Amino acid sequence: MNSRAPVRAVIDTNVLLDFWVFDDPRAAPLRVAVESGEVGALRCGPSVDELSDVLGRAVFGVSNERRCTILRHWDRIATPVERVHAAPFACSDPHDQKFLDLALTARADWLVTKDKALLKLARRARREGLQIVDPVGATALIAQRA
Repeated sequence: MNSRAPVRAVIDTNVLLDFWVFDDPRAAPLRVAVESGEVGALRCGPSVDELSDVLGRAVFGVSNERRCTILRHWDRIATPVERVHAAPFACSDPHDQKFLDLALTARADWLVTKDKALLKLARRARREGLQIVDPVGATALIAQRA
């Protein structure tokens, strides 16, 4: 592992589902980096609420026990950000605004998502020092740091 400070990242719910529900191999390197601490994940109340809600949806087939295990694990590995402020620009999908607000409030390095509305903001976010990337892009950034 690299001796540099960990990258600070906000990880959207859809990517967390790839980690722990779908076991998507494209997200596996990021999952390993988050779980090892190479990438320091950030969370806030609204983002955890969304994860809990989504995990509870019948369509995903996650048992209540598994849901609680995932949430406890996320609570252990992600750093909480207590006060989140509105970002200086908006996402076209209001449901995703919480991730942008969290990333910019916490001065995260990355916002990792598969959401098209957030990905469209990549150029604007870069001016604020935030890279918005998908899991494959995050994997490439992790490899560059190695």
